Amino acid sequence: MSMLSGRTGWTGALVACAASALPGLMLIGSAQATEPRAVIELFTSQGCSSCPPADKILGDLAADPSIIALTMPIDYWDYLGWKDTLADARFSARQKAYSHMRGDRDVYTPQVIVNGTVHMIGSDRGHIENAVITTKQAVDKTMSVPVSLTQSGKQINVSVAASKTPATASSRGEVWICSVSKSVPIAIGRGENRGREVTYYNVVRNWLKVGDWTGTANSWTVPLENVARDGVDAAVVYVQDGSRDRPGPMLGAAMTSLK
Repeated sequence: MSMLSGRTGWTGALVACAASALPGLMLIGSAQATEPRAVIELFTSQGCSSCPPADKILGDLAADPSIIALTMPIDYWDYLGWKDTLADARFSARQKAYSHMRGDRDVYTPQVIVNGTVHMIGSDRGHIENAVITTKQAVDKTMSVPVSLTQSGKQINVSVAASKTPATASSRGEVWICSVSKSVPIAIGRGENRGREVTYYNVVRNWLKVGDWTGTANSWTVPLENVARDGVDAAVVYVQDGSRDRPGPMLGAAMTSLK
């Protein structure tokens, strides 16, 4: 499904959390054997008949430890007979912000954005996998900044390393933390997918700005209560060039399970 314009409302909130890293932290969940090579964002809708194949592919990609795959359900198809139970107007605004940055009007579902730079139909797995490779080759700062994410008691600790490449030495970006539900089965009662049960993977359930990154090492502490909620069992932190309203290439990311 496609559209020329969607809702652009934004209700995000900043996290007052700048702090020094705490010593002796224990990593909850699997250790990051290698730095992730891609952040994949799927913009999808429960009211979109073309989306279930893309939702399944996103689940397959989420099982790859070198990829951080996120589902961002949009709300602009809610009028078609079924109100998406996971949708967030902020994701619709984010999708449109990507379109503005590219200079096109390509806002549709299912749409995948790879590393903040290129888009494609979310059901085209071959194109997605190729984009994971080409985005890193085309923009040498993409996914080049090491990021770590740990949980210690009732705090989540985020660390972003200093720039390692000339391309990111003068970069300015934003650090965001996402509350994630790894698997959410939904029985759809009306609309184009009426009678189907679709499982959504790595669904973003909340989204908070942690701080700004200016090319030097920095760390923040976020209260767990700002991230955790019913059904949330993981967290993702990413550093992205540009700003919320003008998103650019992904510079780095990390994901961990929550206790």
